[in-house]
Amino acid sequence: MTNSSDVKKIEFYFDTMCPYAYQTSLWIRDVRRQNGIEIDWKFFSLEEINHEEGMKHPWERDIAYGWTPLRVAAYLRRTSMDNVDNWYAACGKALHYDGRRPYEPETGRELLKEIGVDPAIWDAALADPTTHDEVKADHDHAVNDLGAFGVPVIIAADTRAMFGPVVLPAPMGDEAMELWDITIRAAKFPGLYELKRPKTGDDLRYIGAVFSPYFNAREWQTVMNPAL
Repeated sequence: MTNSSDVKKIEFYFDTMCPYAYQTSLWIRDVRRQNGIEIDWKFFSLEEINHEEGMKHPWERDIAYGWTPLRVAAYLRRTSMDNVDNWYAACGKALHYDGRRPYEPETGRELLKEIGVDPAIWDAALADPTTHDEVKADHDHAVNDLGAFGVPVIIAADTRAMFGPVVLPAPMGDEAMELWDITIRAAKFPGLYELKRPKTGDDLRYIGAVFSPYFNAREWQTVMNPAL
């Protein structure tokens, strides 16, 4: 049985579109700051999991809201997981705090420059069709092998994949480590499928206020109601 103190590495599935996954990423980064765990960033597509019959798949579009930044992440991951880490952090802050759109070419190139890599990587990643394959491979594994239906998804060694924790705001410091311990302890139980707190009206208003930059920036409709 895995103890939280024994975990040295996790896989973290994300889509830059998801405001909840971004909050969870802030939390797991603070856990890493405190205990040094390694984060293996993996890709998941909300556009594909919510694909509607008759519509184009994200890999069939020139630019897709979440898929395109993930293609850039895939290109970066070939040489540096640190660059993926920094790219996701920059995209998440841009969309969910600053109300900018990381899938727009000009913004994407600016964000690459902000993290200290060549902005031309944007064009290189989109010119390379195999970045589609790499994003799709992660997504398909998450869906077909892990049963994932959304993000965030976290996997530690010798545990089942866990959806979540879905938490807002992201806890920091001692609270971050307490939630880390809870998460790993919960992951030990293969038959524990769900433990969920209902959202009250006050909860939804709070979520709406925190996510307002994201709501204002996004150009897509969500299938989640009323949580988003």
